[in-house]
Amino acid sequence: MNTSYSFKIYNSTAQLPKNWNDLAISTIFLSKNYLEVLEKSPPENMICHFIGIFKNDILVGIAVSQFLDLNKLESFGERDKCVKTALRNFAFRNFCSNVLLIGNNMLTGQNSFSFSNTIDKKKALQTLKLATAALKKMFESKGKKIHIISFKDFDKEEIKNFDIPEFKTDYQFSTQPNMVFSINENWKSEQDYIDSLSKKYRDQYKRARKKAAVVEKRKMHLEDIIANEETIYDLYIHVAKNAPFNTFFLPKNHFRTFKETFKDKFLFYGYFIDGKLIGFNTLIKNGDVMDTYFLGYDDSIQREKMLYLNMLYDMIAYSINKGFKEIVFARTALEIKSSVGAKPVKMYGFIEHSNPILNSYMPKIFKYLEPETIWQERNPFK
Repeated sequence: MNTSYSFKIYNSTAQLPKNWNDLAISTIFLSKNYLEVLEKSPPENMICHFIGIFKNDILVGIAVSQFLDLNKLESFGERDKCVKTALRNFAFRNFCSNVLLIGNNMLTGQNSFSFSNTIDKKKALQTLKLATAALKKMFESKGKKIHIISFKDFDKEEIKNFDIPEFKTDYQFSTQPNMVFSINENWKSEQDYIDSLSKKYRDQYKRARKKAAVVEKRKMHLEDIIANEETIYDLYIHVAKNAPFNTFFLPKNHFRTFKETFKDKFLFYGYFIDGKLIGFNTLIKNGDVMDTYFLGYDDSIQREKMLYLNMLYDMIAYSINKGFKEIVFARTALEIKSSVGAKPVKMYGFIEHSNPILNSYMPKIFKYLEPETIWQERNPFK
């Protein structure tokens, strides 16, 4: 029997096939509910599309694509003021500002696509590549020229499926690792975790907890999130703008929308001093994996009270108590995440510039696009 693969591109979740969620088992971030959150409260410079892959008219693959217009950003990150940053910003504005991504720029890990077990993965990827070409044409017909197409966040096993002619001219890159914390199956409480730390890191734990003795942590419900929306946004944007590099900023209603849609699967914790909200973090229950999401804090208090470190310890404690198997701590702050026990998982992706000459220089250009992070891995355990 001749097997034919085809694709369909959807502009909205209302159009998705009824059995879409049957294929979103591997990750909550491809589920209809999550895609609705993206649809209702996306970053201002992002347009999402959803892709169905069919084998003889049966849905066998699902994927998410994001178009990012980097010219809409007022800031790519304000932490590093140097010549290299200025060059990078100039390059972005002029040659790389319109990016089409298969995957999710707001998350770390393989949240790009999910295929059924009956599928030939290489054929599915060939079909997905055709879908990106169709999306590129679609954007260009609206006057948005795509500069860069990228597929991102695959581990060393998944990347093998990309060994097909369609990806021959793409540059394979590896960015900052995904920091993943594995929960020992013998740990039943936070104390078990503390007992497994070496003296140096047990002392770090005690010091952090002592510093934050005046900080009150509170689980915030939908009405609390709505009531504190302005403060939450200020705390978030402060952290986001101080990152070394940004490609988007969340809209103000994002956390509210997430909570409305996901209810108990989305956890929002506020940190207070004398009743004033000074920080927050968010978690998403993703099967037996806990995904960390965005956070925010007042920087002066963060340093003094070791707030960020305390948040990491709180996330670990909660995840152990609730029987999760691992925590995805994602990128950024690699060293501090390493100091609580997270391990780096190398992630790979592909990138192609629409200009063939620029594309041939992609190995050199990429060094400017991706800020290099120098960090030292820690091992806090005995």
